[in-house]
Amino acid sequence: MAASKSKNQSSLGLHKVIMVGSGGVGKSALTLQFMYDEFVEDYEPTKADSYRKKVVLDGDEVQIDILDTAGQEDYAAIRDNYFRSGEGFLLVFSITEHESFTATSEFREQILRVKAEDDTIPLLVVGNKSDLEGHRQVTSDEARRKAEEWGVQYVETSAKTRANVDKVFFDLMREVGGKKKAENKEGRKDGERKKKRCCIL
Repeated sequence: MAASKSKNQSSLGLHKVIMVGSGGVGKSALTLQFMYDEFVEDYEPTKADSYRKKVVLDGDEVQIDILDTAGQEDYAAIRDNYFRSGEGFLLVFSITEHESFTATSEFREQILRVKAEDDTIPLLVVGNKSDLEGHRQVTSDEARRKAEEWGVQYVETSAKTRANVDKVFFDLMREVGGKKKAENKEGRKDGERKKKRCCIL
């Protein structure tokens, strides 16, 4: 009993987050800003990088595991594997590049296809580079409408000024944690039903 309890706690305590989006939108810059409090402007990743960090979320110590899928967008099989392993997704585009915003629909479709058996998929739409307001190509209203249509939250961030960087990771972790707790409750209910059936036999 104690072993299963600690196993539940450890599974609740690690949240696997996948960074998704077109190349150059700032996925790595957001990740590195969150991890190390530093802004890296010219980061040219060629392979996926994984990061792990302990944080305090609503009073509980949890671990976040972030997979930055940079450079892997063209390999469907690799991408599907990443999506399968993820528990939550930050769908990132640049507010200065409309094409990257359009691409979010395709990325979301791929996530839904890979995670088809999941009823709810924790996902946030992130408009990065909010510090470049003068070069904006995607309005906040347009992005917000798209997020509302999908039933998810939309947040604008700047990896450069650190605006809302913590917010998107913490909000997503809350959604992932909430989903796990709900699933654990469901699992317990199913187990109790099975036990009751056994008693009748």
